[in-house]
Amino acid sequence: MNNKPTYISRDGLEKLRQELDEMVSLRRPEIAQRIHDAKEHGDLTENAEYEDAKNEQAFVEGRIQQLEALIKNATLIDENHGNDHVAIGSTVKVDGPDGKESFTIVGSTEARPTEGRISNESPVGRALLGRKKGDKVTVQVPAGDIDYKIIQIS
Repeated sequence: MNNKPTYISRDGLEKLRQELDEMVSLRRPEIAQRIHDAKEHGDLTENAEYEDAKNEQAFVEGRIQQLEALIKNATLIDENHGNDHVAIGSTVKVDGPDGKESFTIVGSTEARPTEGRISNESPVGRALLGRKKGDKVTVQVPAGDIDYKIIQIS
């Protein structure tokens, strides 16, 4: 598994822990019971219930491993960061080709671009990190270059 840091808010980390707890304490035993029940039906080669349960078990075990790695490598975002430069956790108002926009820079696990929450690893996030109010940045994306001017950092 990847050992790179997972930048995450306190709330985001708590959500990951809750999901892990649900997977381990509820979903895993539920699937084990489904597999046991399916085995009771006899021939496993023609048993769709057994196959479905085994596939779901593989998914759940994979998700458990993923969640454990994310939590192990979690680096909490400093909620008291300064406003002098863009950092993970900053909300940045920019003026760009589509007018004024606002982005909150978050770790990749919490990114929701449609909600204005962009990953620190995204082209826009990487271009904004470390910049100051008034800076102009050019973001290289597959469709071409996009120019932004930083108006506010909070």
